[in-house]
Amino acid sequence: MYIHLGDDFVVSTRDIVGIFDFKANMSPIVEEFLKKQKHKVVPSVNGTPKSIVVTVQNIYYSPLSSSTLKKRAQFMFEIDS
Repeated sequence: MYIHLGDDFVVSTRDIVGIFDFKANMSPIVEEFLKKQKHKVVPSVNGTPKSIVVTVQNIYYSPLSSSTLKKRAQFMFEIDS
């Protein structure tokens, strides 16, 4: 199944590694990971990013909140089951 991340981005739920709140204090490990993977970042086009979605291939800055994306992913998981 697929999940819409906003900004016309759609990814497979199987490819999602993690969803993080953009404004939350992230651990130093996550911050270091994001710095090293800058070349894979797909920035948000419409406004300020509210969440970070890490996939197998890219890192998306999404204008949708992490709780909204989590609900969408959970809903898709329930449909898939």
